[in-house]
Amino acid sequence: MEKIPTLFERDDHFRVVDRPRAECAWVFEGEGSATEKLDGANVRLTVRSGQLVRLEKRRNPSKIQKQQGIVDGWYADAGEHSAEDKWLLTAARATDVSGWPDGEHPCEALGPRIQGNPLALDDHRCVPFNVQAPQYPAVPRDYSGLRDYLAELDSRFAPGHLAEGIVFHHPDGRRAKIKRKDFRRANAG
Repeated sequence: MEKIPTLFERDDHFRVVDRPRAECAWVFEGEGSATEKLDGANVRLTVRSGQLVRLEKRRNPSKIQKQQGIVDGWYADAGEHSAEDKWLLTAARATDVSGWPDGEHPCEALGPRIQGNPLALDDHRCVPFNVQAPQYPAVPRDYSGLRDYLAELDSRFAPGHLAEGIVFHHPDGRRAKIKRKDFRRANAG
């Protein structure tokens, strides 16, 4: 699983700076469409004949693994009887996959007991990244425009709450992201 690159380079404090990443040039050239980046837990659902047959959760490399050159995350099976996976399983089982094509579907698991529920959802569910994430047609594609846009971007998935960020999707499958918290706050040094 490849990590989605952030649009801009980062400083020593892990905040983005006004220096686009080369692999994201297509975004700044106006290519691709923008969807809401949902704030939950990254999971993958496997569907066969309209039935959920597997739930996997994202695992990121440890500090030691990163030093060994392992930089991309991977999916690992969620544990049926694992307390830490209880709410991911609840979200997956509450998701209607009956119309989904067979295959593996990367999703964001959301709900009251996942990642602090920043969208204040009343129920648990999984949202496939490329199918149901709300689209935004007129997103700025420059540093200051994105910073200002994200500072006040209302979630289309959960109106009345701020969206976490934007994911740009290129027709060839490439993606790039930017989050509101990536930017230095106006009162931060």
